[in-house]
Amino acid sequence: MLNFTFAYSQSNDNRKELFEEAYNELEGMLKGTEKLSFKRAVFVTENAYLGGRLDYETFNFRIAEYADLCTKISQQHQLLYKESDLKTVEKYASVFRFMTDTVYYLVDDSAYFKTTPFQYDFDDFWGDKNWTKMFVTKLLDTNLGNCHSLPFLYKILCEELGANAYLAMAPNHTYIKLYSKKTGWFNTELTSAYFPIDAWIMASGYIHLSAIQNGIYMDTLSQKQSISVTVIDLAKGYERKFPNDIDFIEKCADLALEYYPFYTNALLLKAEIFKKRFEAIMKKENLSYPSQALSIPEARTLFNEMEKRYYHIHTIGYRMMPKEMYISWLGELKMQRDRYANKELMMNLKSTN
Repeated sequence: MLNFTFAYSQSNDNRKELFEEAYNELEGMLKGTEKLSFKRAVFVTENAYLGGRLDYETFNFRIAEYADLCTKISQQHQLLYKESDLKTVEKYASVFRFMTDTVYYLVDDSAYFKTTPFQYDFDDFWGDKNWTKMFVTKLLDTNLGNCHSLPFLYKILCEELGANAYLAMAPNHTYIKLYSKKTGWFNTELTSAYFPIDAWIMASGYIHLSAIQNGIYMDTLSQKQSISVTVIDLAKGYERKFPNDIDFIEKCADLALEYYPFYTNALLLKAEIFKKRFEAIMKKENLSYPSQALSIPEARTLFNEMEKRYYHIHTIGYRMMPKEMYISWLGELKMQRDRYANKELMMNLKSTN
């Protein structure tokens, strides 16, 4: 197996040109001048943050290696599922089994190989202290991931096998939605290795009807919307290295919102940009309270724009879920599996051996 152990100290390689190159490639994908590739989008985003220390050929080899393992697993674990889209469902099931279970498969007539499942990393699971906690390449290196890297890898592996897998959003959470002829659309949750019904996602208590109606939560993301998510990841990585350089961050937010207008992380980032510019005027004028700056026309305009955007975000249904509530929500799926399990789907995906 290849490894990425060289990449995961916090990088001091602060090279703005790598972020600009990544932005240009992502913009090209969205505008149609570059081939759409979620795998490539994830790589260039992470590589920019890591100062160019990743190698795309190595990354590709690892993904191809894992996809080949999934194919072997599929060949040796036949499903009970009998619909005409069996081949696609087999790919979904093999990637899920590879990522979430210990699987033994036959290498030749006398040798078995064992895969070990990826695990949820509860340490800094939103990447507040270490942004690489969000990375697919960190997941490949350590077998530890979160609700960002795990569904990203699942989508990448499915696409490597020629099957479509769709990202979907819940409050502070990303998961996978898939489709089969037998059951229709269904949820795939990599953090708990389960297939929850929509009621579990709604059980978070932070999803308003307006958020569903506006496509904020529980809807499948198109490929361009998924690329837009990586654009915001690029902006967040850049912000950690160059917190005072707002222009690039705003450029990323604007690009993402052009193709994914209701992406809350992009909307929040845009609102924060107005807040930072307002605060910069306060600092320049040596003011202590926001109200003191409102007599300055530029500051008042920035303040109004900031308020307008925060109000818009709230109106369309976004609510921030506290970390403690998030952990409780994830744990509820394990504690109440019988209540939230998609039982029909689990029967369909059972293996004959």
